[in-house]
Amino acid sequence: MYNDERNLYHYTYRRDGSETAPPPADDYQPAGGPVQEMKPVKKNRIGLKITALALCCALLGGGVGGGVVWAAVGRGGDTAQSGPVLNSPAGGGGSSAASTVKLNRVDGQTLLTDAEVYAANVDSVVSINTTGTATSGSGFWQSQQPTAGAGSGFVLTPDGFIATNYHVIGDADTIKVTFYNGDSYDAEVVGGDEDYDIAVIKVEAENLKPVTMGDSTLLNVGDRVLVIGNPLGELTFSQTGGMVSSVNRAIDVEGVPFNMIQTDASINPGNSGGPMFNQYGQVVGIVSAKYTQSSSGASAEGLGFAIPINDVAAMIQDIMTNGFVTNKPYLGVTAMSMSQDLANQFRYDITEGVFISAVDEDGAADRAGLQMGDVITKVDDHEIKDMADLTIVKKQYSAGDTVTLTVYRQGETLEMELTWDAVPEDQQTPQQEPQRGGDDNSQYGNGYNMNPYDLFDYFFGNRGW
Repeated sequence: MYNDERNLYHYTYRRDGSETAPPPADDYQPAGGPVQEMKPVKKNRIGLKITALALCCALLGGGVGGGVVWAAVGRGGDTAQSGPVLNSPAGGGGSSAASTVKLNRVDGQTLLTDAEVYAANVDSVVSINTTGTATSGSGFWQSQQPTAGAGSGFVLTPDGFIATNYHVIGDADTIKVTFYNGDSYDAEVVGGDEDYDIAVIKVEAENLKPVTMGDSTLLNVGDRVLVIGNPLGELTFSQTGGMVSSVNRAIDVEGVPFNMIQTDASINPGNSGGPMFNQYGQVVGIVSAKYTQSSSGASAEGLGFAIPINDVAAMIQDIMTNGFVTNKPYLGVTAMSMSQDLANQFRYDITEGVFISAVDEDGAADRAGLQMGDVITKVDDHEIKDMADLTIVKKQYSAGDTVTLTVYRQGETLEMELTWDAVPEDQQTPQQEPQRGGDDNSQYGNGYNMNPYDLFDYFFGNRGW
């Protein structure tokens, strides 16, 4: 399921909720048993003096060797040159002001330890707290209730542009951004896109430290990734780690399909919008969702998801420049998932694909030659079985890209070239209650919930639908 950022969860380490207290100090015994008393050595025995001298030399040599081993372990096998030492500021979420770690530069070439990834990026991560209002009840009993939410984000530019999830700030009236050093700013929304769950906000600040972007297409299952964020809205600037469990995982988040990176790194409400880092300290994803329950109702753990940064980097830049995604692809049709009922109604011999119930005049579909009653079964080499498939595939293209559609028409299979339009600017702002499959929100048309009888009326007389 998709977790609301306003939910808080409480954990226990034991099933019955109790905790095991450590044994009393008086009961402690070393693993090897009681310590035996050492007997004094007589000083007038020359042999023992020689033995003692040899032991001292051995201990001295061992101490030097141990120091070398410690230094190697402390570097974690990293051969990169180290920079200045970073101290955790008081109250900044670090373990203590005395904790230090070598601060390495993120150059995309140097493998970093987990501690070095944190030190190099924690100043670029922010916690986000929002307030808003929500309508409860209905009719005469309807009322407005205050709400609060929490999420995470990361710095894009030194002058205050910050990326996060759309669902973190989409309904917010006020947005407060807090940095690791305790500095706090009010933020304004620059723009966002609900279909891709991305947003950009802006604070009035200078000399901020941006993250370094990586390449999410280079991720492999088994690669280590790290997440820094604001879990539960309370445990600020926490870092968790895990592996990439799957790449290009298609999941459904509240009815909207997404292409995701799956990870077993711990992700909780409040982490949304935060960065996912690779072992080089580069951002490869935006944390977006967590499954806690399967579609069958079984509980689940270790199933977190992040939006691949390559899928949305250009859109984020577009939002920073224009306030919305200008190159978002647009088909220009009203459509719905093909079904057995539709096949029976129109005597089609296929039951999968996307059924076209209306075509916008002079739109991309119209210019390509699509007609009412056509069924899209493939886009390039991607099979299309329903609207979810078409939505996922569409996100891989931009306005202006040309694709080959495979279309079923009256028992025949046709191929036609289509060049995506851009979503009209007046349709960029998502509606409060989007209709899945609608051109006004998902860029396909608002006929997704229409039953075969409504469709029959649409074709044969009810043109006012």
